Amino acid sequence: MPLSAIALDEVTEPPLRPLPVRAVALLEGVSAPPRLVAHLRAVHDVAAQLLDAVGVFGLAVDREAVLFGAATHDIGKALHPAELSGPGSQHEEAGRELLLARQVPAELARFAGTHASWQSPEADAEDLLVSLADKIWKNKRVPDLEDLVVAELSRACGRPLWQVFMELDETLTRIGEDADRRLAWQAAHPVRSGR
Repeated sequence: MPLSAIALDEVTEPPLRPLPVRAVALLEGVSAPPRLVAHLRAVHDVAAQLLDAVGVFGLAVDREAVLFGAATHDIGKALHPAELSGPGSQHEEAGRELLLARQVPAELARFAGTHASWQSPEADAEDLLVSLADKIWKNKRVPDLEDLVVAELSRACGRPLWQVFMELDETLTRIGEDADRRLAWQAAHPVRSGR
């Protein structure tokens, strides 16, 4: 199956938005493995759901940047394919450098390097949302990360932390309910091309 089909064709089980065309071109340019493209599409869709949900809090973020970041955050795994099915962080800086070498602006390439370093004081709301999407797509709850997102949302809307937490928790629970379907869809795509 061509990468563009995984990235762009209609998917109803589970329903997933297509990846941005620019991200697809980058993934094709590095011969990204099918499973990586499937993963990026799942995380991208979750990022879009998160953006829709947090919009009510008045958080000012660049929606397109978050979506592009979610769609390319693991592109470095095309260079470090062992990290597709095992642990590792080499893909982070490699992905950022790969995107920069392909003329992706630094403010967009950064997500490949920051998606796992959300604890950094430099991480902003956009970085936190990409990191959260990368966790919640498989229903992995990370309280420290969620607390940082809650704090950003509370600052934006002026509502108490507990109230924002309750609303975000409800959203994350709802999004997490589709995790098994997203995981099954991703697993249906081979780790390597041609298999």
